[in-house]
Amino acid sequence: MNSHLRRAAVAVAAVSMAAGLAACGSAKEAAGGEKKKDKDGPLTIGLLLPENQTARYERFDKPLIEKKIKELAGADTVVLYENAKQDASVQQQQVDTMITKKVDALIVDAVDAKSIASSVKKAADKGIPVVAYDRLAEGPIKAYTSVDNERVGKIQGESLLKELGDNASKGEIVMMNGAITDPNAKMYKDGAHSVLDGKVKVGKEYDTKEWKPENANENMKGAISSLGKENIVGVYSANDGMAGGIITAMKSAGFDKLPPVTGQDAELSAVQRILADEQFMSVYKPYKPEADAAAELAVALAKGKGAESVAKSTVDSGTQKKVPAVIVTPFALTKADIGKYVGKEGFFGLDEICTDKYKEQCEKAGLK
Repeated sequence: MNSHLRRAAVAVAAVSMAAGLAACGSAKEAAGGEKKKDKDGPLTIGLLLPENQTARYERFDKPLIEKKIKELAGADTVVLYENAKQDASVQQQQVDTMITKKVDALIVDAVDAKSIASSVKKAADKGIPVVAYDRLAEGPIKAYTSVDNERVGKIQGESLLKELGDNASKGEIVMMNGAITDPNAKMYKDGAHSVLDGKVKVGKEYDTKEWKPENANENMKGAISSLGKENIVGVYSANDGMAGGIITAMKSAGFDKLPPVTGQDAELSAVQRILADEQFMSVYKPYKPEADAAAELAVALAKGKGAESVAKSTVDSGTQKKVPAVIVTPFALTKADIGKYVGKEGFFGLDEICTDKYKEQCEKAGLK
């Protein structure tokens, strides 16, 4: 073969190899390979939250995440937001929409952690990294951030036991757990049981459908009818919304004095109930570090960086091992603790808490 033919053959081989590598790369991306971005233009990041009955999502999580994303990626970054309003099928459709809009990364707080797995895979197959927020979604998620959920349950259980004191052996408690579709609910329950088991008798226990206060209210009515109001010494409520429904049921049943009721999320209405001695405690989860972590993970992944640049620990989901994770520490919130958090980012201002209706209670609690 002369030199001209040899050079032509080498050129053809090089072109064929490049085409093969390109095809291989395309196949890998189509099969869910991680998309590497070298993007000069603005990012587009999707944010899907699960419901709007719990005040935290619209009041704190959404604005905090959006603010941090724009701080990290620039003011021209687009954040596409949807709320599923506690409907898992709606959330799956919302993921499809985000895929169609070709977001660079997606933050998802799953309505149903198991059923969202197929949607997470769809996104991953299109090269869109998914960050699981607050609830550990199944499927090929790239990262996860939440509070220490088992610790939440332990804090609730420890607080309830301490408040019950000698009354712990003089009656029964009702346990109002969260929805079985939420993996966090099981962790809260496990944490609480690890503290309460053997120390107090659980007269009735419920897994509350969709976390709805009205469902907790109906469950509590059933517990009161079954156990008798004179025998209920305390209520473990997994969150504040359900605590409100539980307290309404007890008031309607004519309790002389409300037994201690736990909660979680430090909602405004719960803070006010705590001041009014209707709800004993809640759990304050610092939303800002959790929201910041979600934003940092999404921006890093959108730019083609690994989640490990942000996440320093790992967790296992039902379908995946060693998911990079950022876990935030929660704190108990009783009447004595409210003053520590007033006005902080992710909590409420004095004017919001101490309305005319609660002015006297605020003064007694030293909130001025």
